Amino acid sequence: MSQAFDSISASAQYIKDILQGGGLEPKVGIILGSGLGNVAGMIEHPVTVPYSDIPGFPISTAIGHKSNFIIGTLGGRQVIAMQGRFHCYEGYSMDQIVLPVRVMKLLGVTTLMVSNAAGGMNPEFSVGDLMIIRDHINLLPNPLIGRNLDEFGPRFPDMTRPYDPGLIALAKETAAEMGLTLREGVYVSCTGPSYETPAEYKYFRSIGGDAVGMSTTPEVIAARHSGIRVFGMSAITDIAREEDLSDDYVTDGEEIVKAAQAMSENMSALFVGMLAKMEV
Repeated sequence: MSQAFDSISASAQYIKDILQGGGLEPKVGIILGSGLGNVAGMIEHPVTVPYSDIPGFPISTAIGHKSNFIIGTLGGRQVIAMQGRFHCYEGYSMDQIVLPVRVMKLLGVTTLMVSNAAGGMNPEFSVGDLMIIRDHINLLPNPLIGRNLDEFGPRFPDMTRPYDPGLIALAKETAAEMGLTLREGVYVSCTGPSYETPAEYKYFRSIGGDAVGMSTTPEVIAARHSGIRVFGMSAITDIAREEDLSDDYVTDGEEIVKAAQAMSENMSALFVGMLAKMEV
């Protein structure tokens, strides 16, 4: 085994020891984006594991992100939720960014639900919309560059269906029962931390993007490499369309987090509804 795998295993073993003490075996992982960490507050009988306690783990420094794993029950399923993720713009390497996903794999997670706050580029989108991520365009470094970790997956993993069609269908069914309207589209990921220029928004739309953000795709690639099925959702927290930007418009990170927090109730309810029906 490689030194990298040994390091990941050490992180996983620390959490596994805690889980075994409480009889927990989560099969579903959840990654909560900017301002969406309140979903973790709905987890029943929570066990909190600070990232700072885990060997080899970084901590999240982004606005609206805490630095904990929350493990417990949500929607009748045992879950492990990341209350705060890691980003390229924080200076973390791709190995560090996808470390939690690989740890989840070693803990037995088979399904990953990811969320983010994103700028809406599709002219039909409005602030407050929830968008199912149907596909993505990754403009971040690929986390699989370098020596392949054979313990997790093949050198050249297939990405034809990065987001599981069955989980997308389940989300639509659950939303319809709730009376909740969902959007669907392609998510574009950039490095940040600067927000995009109007010309960049126009370019991303021209190549097929519907929403843009600074996260998610590395974790999804690592999950698919590891054989974990993925469901992804973007909270549309601001307008990212060149023609809609007024002369005095400024993209405000604090306002984006507030918008995400306002949408967290609907996203939480949807995730809970999906989990209640999900086969894991």
